Amino acid sequence: MRAPLCLTLILFSSFSPLSASPSSSCELQAQFNLNRIHKAGDFVLGGLFPIQTTSVFPELPFSSKPQDTTCYGWAQTMAFAINEINSNPSLLPNVTLGYSLYDACYTLGVAFRAALSMASGREKHFNLDESCAGSPPVLGIVVDHSSHSVAISRILGLYKVPMIRAMLQIMRQLGWTWVGVLFSDDDYGHDAARILQGELARSGLGCVAYVEVLPWDGDPAQLQRIVRVVKESTARVVIEFIYGINVVRLMEEVGPEYNIYKAVYALAHALHDMLQCVPGRGPFPGHSCATLQTIQPWQLVHYLEKINFTTSFGDHVTFDENGDALPIYDVMNWAWLPDGSAKVQHVGVFKTSASGDEELILDEDTIFWSFESTKPPRSVCSESCLPGSRVARRKGEPVCCFDCIACSEGEISNETDSTECTSCPEDFWSSPQRDHCVPKSVEFLSYHEALGISLTTISLLGTVMCAIVLGIFIYHRSTPMVRANNSELSFLLLLSLKLCFLCSLLFIGYPRLWTCQLRHAAFGISFVLCVSCILVKTMVVLAVFKASKPGGADIMKWFGSMQQRGTVLFLTSIQSTICTAWLLSASPTPHKNIQYQSDKIVYECDVGSTVGFAVLLGYIGLLSLLSFLLAFMARNLPDNFNEAKLITFSMLIFCAVWIAFIPAYISSPGKYADVVEVFAILASTFGILVSLFGPKCYLMLLKPERNTKKSIMGRGDTKT
Repeated sequence: MRAPLCLTLILFSSFSPLSASPSSSCELQAQFNLNRIHKAGDFVLGGLFPIQTTSVFPELPFSSKPQDTTCYGWAQTMAFAINEINSNPSLLPNVTLGYSLYDACYTLGVAFRAALSMASGREKHFNLDESCAGSPPVLGIVVDHSSHSVAISRILGLYKVPMIRAMLQIMRQLGWTWVGVLFSDDDYGHDAARILQGELARSGLGCVAYVEVLPWDGDPAQLQRIVRVVKESTARVVIEFIYGINVVRLMEEVGPEYNIYKAVYALAHALHDMLQCVPGRGPFPGHSCATLQTIQPWQLVHYLEKINFTTSFGDHVTFDENGDALPIYDVMNWAWLPDGSAKVQHVGVFKTSASGDEELILDEDTIFWSFESTKPPRSVCSESCLPGSRVARRKGEPVCCFDCIACSEGEISNETDSTECTSCPEDFWSSPQRDHCVPKSVEFLSYHEALGISLTTISLLGTVMCAIVLGIFIYHRSTPMVRANNSELSFLLLLSLKLCFLCSLLFIGYPRLWTCQLRHAAFGISFVLCVSCILVKTMVVLAVFKASKPGGADIMKWFGSMQQRGTVLFLTSIQSTICTAWLLSASPTPHKNIQYQSDKIVYECDVGSTVGFAVLLGYIGLLSLLSFLLAFMARNLPDNFNEAKLITFSMLIFCAVWIAFIPAYISSPGKYADVVEVFAILASTFGILVSLFGPKCYLMLLKPERNTKKSIMGRGDTKT
């Protein structure tokens, strides 16, 4: 079974003795009585483990079982690995490894003394070269993963902290960002906590509450509901403290023996590679090589960094650029049984390849959780902000404590825990969920909507009515009613009214360049043609009245048929000139308007020139006002059927509609401006059609007896 944590390999530089004499003889200042197991060899490796709490050590071979079998097993493992290497002809041939295994006695002071003894030697006198410096008795020390390794490494050499990547991977896979760390109040615990804090910050798991005392009020059930991710050595202490269970037998199978085995083999492979060096091609100054007599630990470090081998169990061993061994961690789960006992079961493994790729294989379905739910608990300060919202940090709280603010209209976020919302492009708008942009809906007065259908129907109805009235007038063209009202101008007026009804259709439908250019031109010319016919008719009525008086016979020569046609044509040509100049100088064009509604594109016709549009309407208004004034002056003419009264009423309706149109048009947004204009066209056209031709059709169809010359001239017997 692979151990869940790496041990510490301590390699130290050349160690100067505590005192030296001119005769190159060094002497220890004091002798310490330390418990050790020693075996001589060409190279000696040191081991420092808490073997037992008493002073009794068995002699090799191990024929009796010590009290603390677990810790003693660590020393046994190192001795076994060295003996196995010595019997391997392909690894370190002709070289014998020895060992010095010391008991740390669970005491930091004893561990210090043992480490210094391994570094300096135990003989009272020993000779050195002229510099009073030489190779220490051991090249390296394999230390257990307790707090002793931290303190000793600071004195003797290079210390590499335990790998915590597996813990981070487990937290990340389970989605935990709000975690607490329980660490021992010693060098080992504080260093591990400091490194873990840095790794958490770099990995994004940044919310960590560092505590040295469990928030415990004496209720074991409270602590049992806290999920703990701990290393193997801490697991025993935590479970004993919380549950009162002795877990030594539970945890035997996941001890660090395998790591000790790999550590010894790593040193052996480094020594093997170093002894294969060819003089003159070495990696050291002057292309030199290390020899059996001059080997220094820093030279061994050079080769140790480059080792690359596979154990007999199939595990790959090498070191990364930081000098850390590639970890292989077993993930163990404590399952609590109904009888109160606990069972340790294997639920996953964490591996790191030589290329730096990390792989966590975790069988979540087999993990036991001490909760009612069988799913992993949620451990976050704030739930993730879903797409469509952004993270808003809470002032004075950890970075993983935040509020989720919904994106504003027109903005989106399409990632979880997004820090800001982005605006949609101009032609797009945010979806209802605010997680993606959708094309803005295009709004215009359509033939397919109810309003467009209604206006189209009314426009076609008015066109049909004009056609019917025109048919009636053609059918009764020889009657006094038609002849007396200037039939030619009446036919031309009906034709212009039909054009007015039809031009309203140009304001409905998808705006295109040709419809935008044609709609106002057609509207302006059609209405000027209509009002011009009415104006000429009014002038003819006044001329006929003047001609009936003495001395007025010559006035009619100015109002003959040619003059009437010419006047209508001249007045209409002025409007045509205005429209042409408008189209040539600043032609109306389709325009996407996003000012009225942010979530819609109002597709409309931009008039191009407001002045041109105002002049067009002003000219129509001028002719209408002139027609109204003339008709108002002739309203009391003594005819029985007074044409001037009808014209006055029709022009009154026309002017009222278009005066109301101007403020309504300006204040109407989007497509409703077109609706107002179409309504004004239809209302004013219907007003003229009904006012001027309604009474005439009524007489011709329902009162034919009154369609006589005497009746029209008011000379008949009114009683009959």
